[in-house]
Amino acid sequence: MARMYSRKKGKAGSARPLRKEPPKWVEYKKEEVEELVVKLAKAGEPASSIGMILRDQHGIPSVKLLTGKKVSEILEEKGLGKELPEDLMNLIRKAVDLDRHLKENPKDKSSKRGFQLTEAKIRRLIKYYKRTKRIPEDWTYRIDTAKLLVK
Repeated sequence: MARMYSRKKGKAGSARPLRKEPPKWVEYKKEEVEELVVKLAKAGEPASSIGMILRDQHGIPSVKLLTGKKVSEILEEKGLGKELPEDLMNLIRKAVDLDRHLKENPKDKSSKRGFQLTEAKIRRLIKYYKRTKRIPEDWTYRIDTAKLLVK
């Protein structure tokens, strides 16, 4: 995918091989994988790193192949889902850090541009999540309330 705000071409990523069923060498059952996901979530791991932990430490190549559900879907079923999606929360955290940096360094123009681009990404993501009903329609983003969310 090309970059939105620069003339660079972007970074190509590798694609996971197409599979319909889990590999035969995986020894975990559906229930065991769901228990591992819940255990890791209760230990404080975010949904994005749970898949990598299961891959690297337990030899589970894909949670979705074994369970038929994504990690975030399993967490929502078990009542461990987050109020805001993880990618949106990470962008908000980045915006709060940049805002704090700009208050200390008001002449840093490149950071100001990065802050503007980050806020634009946040607004686009909020629009998408409202459309798909993952966050409420009346939810709004403001940097002063975002500081309270991050703490």
